[in-house]
Parts: sequence; structure tokens; C-alpha cells
Amino acid sequence: MSLTTARKAEVIKANATKANDTGSPEVQVAILSERITQLTEHFKTHSKDNHSRRGLLKMVSTRRSLLDYLKKTDEKRYKTLIEKLGIRR
Repeated sequence: MSLTTARKAEVIKANATKANDTGSPEVQVAILSERITQLTEHFKTHSKDNHSRRGLLKMVSTRRSLLDYLKKTDEKRYKTLIEKLGIRR
């Protein structure tokens, strides 16, 4: 259910702002979005998995906090990121 190492590396490479970038808000939001997408698919078949649902809600909250931070500090980067990832706001 978690991201494979190869897929995580692809997501990091696609969203990195510079070389060896794993901590920028863009990368963190992209990784969280990928995990949220996977968990959403999981819930289509396992609708009563409430323990994982709690983790999903926590991830969504963390992603929202990172996006709020990014919007506050640099709105251009924020708009670019939500367009790239297809996050509706």
C-alpha cells in the first residue's frame, strides 16, 4: 500500500526544485498526493478499513498545511503546484 522506492524517486525527480531536493514543500505535497491517491483506491474495495481512513485524513491535513504554508510564502509556486498535481481548491 505504500509507495515503492522507484515510484517515490520518480515523484521526487518530477517535483524537485533543485538537485537532491527531498524536503521542499512541492516534493512533500507530491509524495503525500501520491499516497492519498493510493489510499483512495484502497477504500474502493475496503470500505470498512477505518484505521487506514484515519491515516488518510491525517495525510490530507498535513498536505493542506503544507499547501497553506506555500501559499503564504510564494503564491506563484502554490498555483503552479496545484495545477501540476490537479489538486482542487
